Amino acid sequence: MTTPATSASATSASATSAPAGPTTLGPAGSATSAPAGPTTLAPAAPGPAAPAPGGPAAGPASTPSRLVPVRPATFGRLVAAEWTKLRSLRSSWWVLGVGLLFLPALAASRMTSIAQVPEAVGSPGLVGAVYVTSGVVLSQLAFCTLGVLAVTGEYGTGQIRSTLAAAPARVPALGAKLVVTVGAVAAASLAGVALAWAAGAAWFDATGMSVDLARAEDARIVLGVPLYLAAVTALAFGIGTIVRSSAGGITIVLGLLLVVENGLAAIPWGPVQTFVTYLPSSAGSRLLQSEAVGSVITTSSSTALSPWGGYGVLLVWVVVVLAVAGVLLRRRDA
Repeated sequence: MTTPATSASATSASATSAPAGPTTLGPAGSATSAPAGPTTLAPAAPGPAAPAPGGPAAGPASTPSRLVPVRPATFGRLVAAEWTKLRSLRSSWWVLGVGLLFLPALAASRMTSIAQVPEAVGSPGLVGAVYVTSGVVLSQLAFCTLGVLAVTGEYGTGQIRSTLAAAPARVPALGAKLVVTVGAVAAASLAGVALAWAAGAAWFDATGMSVDLARAEDARIVLGVPLYLAAVTALAFGIGTIVRSSAGGITIVLGLLLVVENGLAAIPWGPVQTFVTYLPSSAGSRLLQSEAVGSVITTSSSTALSPWGGYGVLLVWVVVVLAVAGVLLRRRDA
């Protein structure tokens, strides 16, 4: 006989039993089964903890979030980011170093060759500033290559997507990259001119040449080197942005500055000679040209443009190419 309390407790607890044993046939063919296992009570599923008396109702656990302020991508921060990328690439330092060293190396080479020809000493065609800066013809090859690779290198690796994501307007990102690239080239070429001056000074007495910044022509030629190299680097940068190909950009830039201009300058026809005068290298090299020697960059001997007028024509080329590059950058996918 069970009591009511016993019946209630048995009803509230869930009873489970071990699985019955396998069924077998008895002697008379009757089916018998192994005795069932002992009956056990399953533990009740844990429920939510009861709130403390008088306290707030318990809710789901949550992790407090911390707001991270988003700093706007100002032009100064874009420039700092581009400078970090430029100086972290070993290839950038190699190209800058090669372009820098071309200046003193060519200066020493040309001054040495003049010193070995005694009859040339004292000639009015020996302008020290021109010979000291003659390495610019090779330096522009290195610096223009850097100008192209500064843009096309990111297109090749896909990093340009991250660069443009930081500046959705795109043009500020392009401007920051241009400022860093051209600034690095200007600094390297200025250091190269100083080294070229020091290298050439060893032969000043033997050749009868000198460089005096108090003379307007010498100052223009010497200080014009970083100005010219910075401008042609910016031109190469714009062409690289337009074509988005390292090989294509370098081929176009070097072909335009060296092959096309020198090839056309060799054609003795007035209209062609006039056209060559306004091409980038021929116009810009007027800044480095002595009236007694001519240009060491191109074979064009035209003096239709003044030195600063020629440099202005080069800057017009740079502005036009960069404007086209900016428009295409905004319209095309990265």
